Amino acid sequence: MQIAVISPESADPREVAAMEGMFSEGLGRYHVRKPAWTEAGLEAWLRALPRAWRPRIVLHRHPGLAQRLLLAGTHAGDAGGDADAPGAGRSCHDLATLRGRIGRYGSLFFGPIFPSLSKPGYGPAPDFPWGELSAALKGDRGAAGTRVLAIGGITARGLARCRELGFDGAAAMGAVWGEADPVRAFAALRDAARKLEEARDAA
Repeated sequence: MQIAVISPESADPREVAAMEGMFSEGLGRYHVRKPAWTEAGLEAWLRALPRAWRPRIVLHRHPGLAQRLLLAGTHAGDAGGDADAPGAGRSCHDLATLRGRIGRYGSLFFGPIFPSLSKPGYGPAPDFPWGELSAALKGDRGAAGTRVLAIGGITARGLARCRELGFDGAAAMGAVWGEADPVRAFAALRDAARKLEEARDAA
């Protein structure tokens, strides 16, 4: 299972050091989502990071900046335009949107799957059709081979449920940045994902 990490929305003095630690621990995708930052401010911050990190960084705003800096890609929210781009990602929060985007994007986020750790009161509806979600995730992924990651309340304990539903992995924010040691928190998620993979391969 793939584990991605979403950045804190605002400045966090731990962030750059934590990024270095998480990349050294095997993090493949770091999603930079800072909606209040200007493009100029975000560019200055990104340019101050080691250039070697850029192929692992996905930007949630300013696609032109992602192209200029040769980042891993871009990821757009649920609202707005729906133009396709090779390797691009989107977020989805309802089944109809998810079904319409599978096969058209390199990656999708879908959720919330569990009650959010960073947004109190935000979680799945009590009557959410989990069976329909699982069917969509286990169906045809199209020519794009879309990878779908779970979001919302992701913890190491919840990864088994994500795998059961058919997700390819999960993207975490609160479970990482809500801990005193973000690198250790990421490593716990990574280890839990590896154990699930090993158990599946051994079955």
